[in-house]
Amino acid sequence: MRSLGLSRYAAVLTISSWGSPNVAAAIELQLPIKCEIGVTCEIQNYLDLDPSPKARDYQCGSRTYDGHKGIDIRLPSMREQRAGVDVLAAAPGRVLRRRDEMPDISIREGGVEAVKDRECGNGVVIDHGDGWETQYCHMAQGSIVVKPGDTVEASQPIGHVGLSGMTEFPHLHFGVTFRKMLVEPFAFEAPPGSCGGGHSIWAPSLQAALTYKPRAVLNTGFANGKVEMGTVEGGEVAAPTRETPLVGYVRTIGAKAGDIQKLTITGPDGATVVENATQPLDRDKAQVMMFVGKKAPAGGWPSGSYNASYTISNGGTVVLERSFATNLL
Repeated sequence: MRSLGLSRYAAVLTISSWGSPNVAAAIELQLPIKCEIGVTCEIQNYLDLDPSPKARDYQCGSRTYDGHKGIDIRLPSMREQRAGVDVLAAAPGRVLRRRDEMPDISIREGGVEAVKDRECGNGVVIDHGDGWETQYCHMAQGSIVVKPGDTVEASQPIGHVGLSGMTEFPHLHFGVTFRKMLVEPFAFEAPPGSCGGGHSIWAPSLQAALTYKPRAVLNTGFANGKVEMGTVEGGEVAAPTRETPLVGYVRTIGAKAGDIQKLTITGPDGATVVENATQPLDRDKAQVMMFVGKKAPAGGWPSGSYNASYTISNGGTVVLERSFATNLL
């Protein structure tokens, strides 16, 4: 995000880059978005800590991409974005800059050139004193309620999550700098090249919710026919009835090479309705989606609860699982 004050190639702050870890007290951050991590939102990407063309997150994992300089907190679909999700000031401070005139259009529609030098989209930069600043990107057009010079308190709403700038899905890009150098808030003062080093500068009450996840489920549900990524992203999946096909779907972020996904649907009597498993993934992927379904039998589906069980296994070990259900009346 080269706009609103952060360079795409800004250095990442490490102990060796500025000396003693006690030069300044670390800021304490509140969650910069009004959602529940793992329930109504999820972390899509972390800061890229690898200076080479490769990418590495603070746990030496793949939950980032080359040159990414912040934390992406993603909404499950555009349905939540349309309803309005507040962006919040992460700490007390003073507003330095804002932009609020860019349209909420996916980069797939508007194109990269339309946001050149304005990749952050609509956003805000807040000065917290002692060299600390935070940046909030991809906010909804017309939603920003603060202006330069305003003072803000921690967790004060400053606007809404949008789809402006260089983005394909609704999320908040949150960046932190100390003395103009990028900071990974999950691993402040981590030695260069360490995995899981340093310490978190998030408020203690957030530590459990913000535990690192190699993989995470973003969407689950049932549909009345074939499910496509765009339909799930738009939040426009049509629910099944007793007369339609019964389709279960899952979208996962952070999938790894070798992962095998399995999705099973069972009926009210506990018997398997349909089941499918994928081939092992050939590489790490930012997101994957699978679905499994079956046409309604003659006379329609029996009334009752239909349960879906989703697992990811790798090397023979289950590494992620999720269950969900629907009632057909």
